[in-house]
Amino acid sequence: MLVVTAVGVMIGTLLAARGTGDVGPLQVAFQLSPSMDGGTEVAVPPLGSLYLDSHEGPARLTVRLESLDQRRTEALINDPSGLTRAGDTAPQDIRDALVRLGLRTLGVSVLASMLLAALTFRSVRRVAWSGGLALLVTGGTLGTAALTVRPQALAEPRYEGLLVNAPALIGDAQRIADDYTRYAEQLQRLVGNVGKLYATVSSLPIYEAAPDTTRVLHVSDLHLNPAAWPVIKTLVEQYDIDFVIDTGDITDWGSEPESSYVSMIGQLKVPYVYVRGNHDSPRTAAAVASQPNAIVLDDSVAVVRGVTIAGVGDPRFTPDKQESEAGPWEEPAMTVEGAGERLATTIRSLDVSVDVALVHDPASAAPLNGVAPLVLAGHTHRREVTVLPSAGEVATRLAVQGSTGGAGLRGLEGEEPMPLALSVFYLGPDHRLQAYDDIRVGGTGRAQVSLDRTVVDDTPPVQAPVPSAPTVTPVGR
Repeated sequence: MLVVTAVGVMIGTLLAARGTGDVGPLQVAFQLSPSMDGGTEVAVPPLGSLYLDSHEGPARLTVRLESLDQRRTEALINDPSGLTRAGDTAPQDIRDALVRLGLRTLGVSVLASMLLAALTFRSVRRVAWSGGLALLVTGGTLGTAALTVRPQALAEPRYEGLLVNAPALIGDAQRIADDYTRYAEQLQRLVGNVGKLYATVSSLPIYEAAPDTTRVLHVSDLHLNPAAWPVIKTLVEQYDIDFVIDTGDITDWGSEPESSYVSMIGQLKVPYVYVRGNHDSPRTAAAVASQPNAIVLDDSVAVVRGVTIAGVGDPRFTPDKQESEAGPWEEPAMTVEGAGERLATTIRSLDVSVDVALVHDPASAAPLNGVAPLVLAGHTHRREVTVLPSAGEVATRLAVQGSTGGAGLRGLEGEEPMPLALSVFYLGPDHRLQAYDDIRVGGTGRAQVSLDRTVVDDTPPVQAPVPSAPTVTPVGR
C-alpha cells in the first residue's frame, strides 16, 4: 500500500507540480520537486540563478522567468503609473500562482494514487486508504513548506552565474527583509529591470532555432582568469550548449602548476574541443586531454555531436624565449601560415567535408579559405568576423574571438579592464552557420553584460556529409 501510494504521489507530482503565471509583464514558470533541503531557486536566463533558503523540505520551488508579454510591456511603458501597479500586484500574483500550483499538485497526486491502487488491488477500501495516505503525504509536504517559510531568507540570497551584481537587479535584500512594506517597491524594480532586459532581447534580429539546431560556445585566450569559468558554465547551461570550442591560450606560461586550472573543463558536462595556443605547452595540451570530456586536436579531425571539426595547434611556444625544458629556446620549424597549410592538406585528404576548422592565430586561416565553411581563431584578443575572398566552392567565414579571460593580467594594463568575450554559434541541420550571438561581460570590477545577435543569410545550402559515429583521427603523427 505504501509503495503504491508513493508511486502515485510521484506520478501526480511529475504531472501537476508545474505551471505558469503572469507577474506584471512577465510569464513565470513555477515547479515543485522533492527535496530534503527545501529552498527556492529563481532562474533568470541567461544571466543565472539566485537561491533562497526560504523554507524547509521536503519540497523545492523553482521559479523561472520564461518570457515577456509585448502587449503588457508596452502598456507599462506608456502608462507612467503602470510599473507602480505591477509592483503592487506582483506579490499577490505570485501567491495566487503558488496556491493554484499546490492545490493542483495535491488533487492530481491523490487521484493518481487512487487510480493506481484501483488497478493494483481492485478493492474500494484499499483505494480509499491509498487516497488518504496520498492526501496526508502531499498535504503534509506542502504544509511543512508553507509553515516553515522564512521571509528573512530574502536577506541572504546566494547567486550563481552572471548575477554577480544581483542586488542592482532586485534592490537591497536586507531592506526587503527588514521592512516587508517595501517588498512591493523592490519587486517593482525587479519587474521593471527584468522587463527592460527582455525588451532589449526581443529587439534582437529574429532567429528561431529549430529543434535540431546545434549550439556551440566559442571561447579563447582564457589566460588563467578564474572568472571565466563561471561565465562559461552559466552559458553552457542557460543556452543548452551542445559543445564548447577553445581556440587556445588557456594558460600563460604552460607550466606544471597551471595544469590545475584546466580541471574546470570536466565540470562543464559537455564535450570541450581544444587546440593549443602559443602560450600553451605540450604539458598544457596533455592536461586538457586528461579531462573526461575534452578532445585535443592537432592536425587531426573529430566528429562531435555530428559536427565534423578539424584543428591544428599553434606551432610556437613563446612564453619563455630564454630557456625551456628542452634547452635554449629556438624558432619553431613550422611557421604559423605553415600550420594552416598542413591542416588544409589534411582536410583535403579526407573522404568527408569538414564543417568547422580551428586554429589559434588567424594568420593560419588563409590556407583554409574554400576548404571549410567556418574557421574559428583567437590570439588577437579582438572580436572580428569576416567573410574571406571567394576561393572555391565553399564560402569561408573567419570568426576571431576576443579574450574570454579578459586577457588575464594584461587586461588590467589599459585605462579600462578588457571585457570577457564569448560567442554562441547556431549550426543548422546541415551544420552550416545560421546565426551567432556575441556576448561581452564587463572586465574586472565591471558588471555590464552585452549581447549582439547576427543572423547569417548568405550561407550556401550545401549538405556536408559526416561520419556516422564520433571519432578522433590523428593525421601525420
